[in-house]
Amino acid sequence: MNSKWDCLPDVGRESLERIVAGLLTSKNKTIAVAESCTGGIVSSKLTDVPGSSCYFREGIIAYSNEAKIRLLGVPPEMIKRFGAVSSQVAELMADGVRKSSSADIGIAITGIAGPEGGTTEKPVGLVYLGLADGNRVICEEYHFTGERSAIKLRASEAALKLVRRTLTC
Repeated sequence: MNSKWDCLPDVGRESLERIVAGLLTSKNKTIAVAESCTGGIVSSKLTDVPGSSCYFREGIIAYSNEAKIRLLGVPPEMIKRFGAVSSQVAELMADGVRKSSSADIGIAITGIAGPEGGTTEKPVGLVYLGLADGNRVICEEYHFTGERSAIKLRASEAALKLVRRTLTC
């Protein structure tokens, strides 16, 4: 293999959400989604595929810190210490939604879509993706550019790609 991503099939004309749906179905896995900055886009994409009730457990839009605490079990002290947009909170969100839904996989997205809200340390376009599968919890950091809608779309695509890599590699 030339790259760590050589194990991924060429997407071709099939949508990423259909590929992820096929992988979840063929592996008899379920997924739950916790979204902040994407506002439900990932859940929408996954449930746009016919038969999604076989693999999609639930989607939670936890936009506020209070929702992250109440719905996903993120400890308030973690948000206070690291901020809602952090790798630590993304991982806790992913594990929280996985556990609360009894899904095999939990995916979480938190970030700053802009145009306001960014700082020098955490600029607009910063997104963390957390994924929990019962064996591990991982996080990836992204820096997207563009307008709010573009950042949200790119973050949702990155989340689906992370799920695809997890199920394929």
